[in-house]
Amino acid sequence: MKRTPSVVLGLCSYTHDSSAALLVDGELTGFVEEERLSEEKHTKLYPARAIEWLLGQAKLTAADVDAVAYNFQPARYLAESPVALRLALSPATRDRALARAHGFAKVALRTQFRLRVIGRQFPAARVVPVLHHRAHQLTAFAASGWDEAAVLVVDSLGERQTTTIAHGHTALRPVTRTLEAINDPASLGYVYGAVTEHLGWRRGDEEGTVMALAALGDPARFRHLFAQAVRTTATGFHINPAYFPTRTLTSGYERTSGRFVAETCPERHPSEPLAEVHQDLAAALQERTEQVMVHLARRARALTGSPRLCVGGGVATNCVSIGKIIEAGIFDEVFVPPAPGDAGTAIGAALAVHVDVRSPRPLAGVARTCYLGPSYEDQPLDLAPWPGLHQKTLGIETAEFLADQLAHGTIVGLFQGAVEAGPRALGNRSILASPLEPGVVERLNATVKFREPFRPFAPMVLAERADEFFTLGQQAPYMSMASGVTDKTRERVPAIVHANGTSRLQTVTRSQNPFMHAVLTAFGRRTGVPVLINTSLNVKGKPICGTPEMALDCLANSGLDALLLEGRWITK
Repeated sequence: MKRTPSVVLGLCSYTHDSSAALLVDGELTGFVEEERLSEEKHTKLYPARAIEWLLGQAKLTAADVDAVAYNFQPARYLAESPVALRLALSPATRDRALARAHGFAKVALRTQFRLRVIGRQFPAARVVPVLHHRAHQLTAFAASGWDEAAVLVVDSLGERQTTTIAHGHTALRPVTRTLEAINDPASLGYVYGAVTEHLGWRRGDEEGTVMALAALGDPARFRHLFAQAVRTTATGFHINPAYFPTRTLTSGYERTSGRFVAETCPERHPSEPLAEVHQDLAAALQERTEQVMVHLARRARALTGSPRLCVGGGVATNCVSIGKIIEAGIFDEVFVPPAPGDAGTAIGAALAVHVDVRSPRPLAGVARTCYLGPSYEDQPLDLAPWPGLHQKTLGIETAEFLADQLAHGTIVGLFQGAVEAGPRALGNRSILASPLEPGVVERLNATVKFREPFRPFAPMVLAERADEFFTLGQQAPYMSMASGVTDKTRERVPAIVHANGTSRLQTVTRSQNPFMHAVLTAFGRRTGVPVLINTSLNVKGKPICGTPEMALDCLANSGLDALLLEGRWITK
C-alpha cells in the first residue's frame, strides 16, 4: 500500500527565483525564497539555506522528508521536440526549427538530471515532478481560500505551456482542472521580456520598470505594430514570428527580429538616455498586454462561469493589467497570491503531491497567508561590523513612535516578524515614508533606492478607509493590483499617484498585520491621512532584506534615516 507522505518539500530550483516550501501533515509550515538568505537576487542555485531553515524550524532532517515536489516535468519538455520540427514547414519559422527541437530536448535531459541530484539529498523521499502550470494554479487557488474559482495562469514558459485556464474547487482538498491551454511559441511573458531587454533592462527582473515607463509614453505610435505582433483569437492569442522569432531555449538567438527593430528603434544600451521612442514602445507593449489579459479573463469567465478569478504566473505581477481586469467588471472579485511567479510554485508543487496521494489530512496554513519566512525576534544584535550605527530599545508604544517619526519626515526601514512571500514588501521588510513630505518620491529614488526617477512608490492604506482614497472596490492585501484614485487622493497625497493616474496599493487589516495597522491608524490620527508609502527594504539590484545583517547593510549604505529592527531603533 502506498505510504501517504506526511512531510512534503516543494522546490523551485536551478532556473530562477529558487525557493522552498514545507508541508507537514498537510500544514504549510514555511516558505522562503533563497535570495532572502543568500543575498543573490533571482538566484537559480539549489535553495540550501531555505531548506535548512525549513527543516530546522520543523525539527526534521533530510531523512524525514517523504516526498520532494519539483516544479517542472522533464518529459513535457521532450514532447515539444518533434512538434518543433514541424516549424521547418513554414518559411517564417524554418530557420529555428532544429535549434528549438534541440533546445527543448536538452532542457528535458537537464531537468531529469536535476531530479536525480535532488533525490540524492533526501534518501527516504520520492522525487515527484509536477507540471509547472499546475503548480501555479494550485498556489493561486489554495492561497485564495475560496471554495471555487476560475484560475488563469500566464507566464513565459512552463514546459510547453504559457497560458492556462482552469477551474478550481475545494471539497476535501483544492483541485484545479485545466480547461484550455496555450502552448509556446504563443507567450505573453516572452514578448514582455523581449521588449524589456530591447529597452535596456534585465529580462526576468526589470519588467516592472518597463511597466512604470509605459505611463509616460503614447501607445498610439506603435499600437498597430503590437496588434499585428500579438493577435488575439477566439480562444487566446498568437505571436507573429516576423516580430518575435520563435523561442529556442539556447543562447545566441535574438528575441526580437530585424523587422521589429526597423519599425521601432535600435536596441537601447542601459547607459543611454531614455528617449520618447522608448516611452512610446513601453506604452504600446503595456497597452497590448492589458488588452490580452482582459481578453483571457473574459475567456476564463466564459469557460468556468465562476464569479471569482485567481491569477498566477509571472505576468500576474503586472499590476496594471490586474487592475484592468478588475475595472472591466468581468468578475465579482479577483485574487493574486503573494508569490504569483515561479518562486511560489514551490508551494503549488508540494500541494500537488498532497492532493494526488489523497491525504486525509486537511490543508492548513496556505489560505490568505504571506508572512511565511524566517523571523529574528528576541535575537541579540551586534553592531560591531557597522561602527557608524547606534541603537536604542523602544518601549511598548513602538507603533506610536514610528508613526510620529514618519509624520515628521523620517524615512524608515522596517524589519519585523517573518519574511514576506513574493516580490512585494508587505510591512515586515519595508521602507516607509510619509506621502505628505515634499519631494519624498525624488528623495527615495535618488538617495535610498538608487533607481530611475520615473519609478512610482506604492501606498499602503487602512483597509477600512481604502474607499476614501482608491476606486478599486475590493481588498488588495498583497500589493498586486493597480487602482484608480479619488479626488481626495489627488488633492491630499499626489505623491502616491503614478503618471497613469493609478496606485499599486496594499490594503492592511488588523488581522493581517496588527503592527502596521496600528502604525497607519496612528499616522492617520496625526495627519488625517491613513496612507504611507511602502517600498521594499532593499536597493536596486539587491533582494529584499531577509536577515538582520542585510537590513543593517541597507541602512549603512543608503539614504535611509533609520531602521526599526525588532523593537530597536537604529540610526547613523
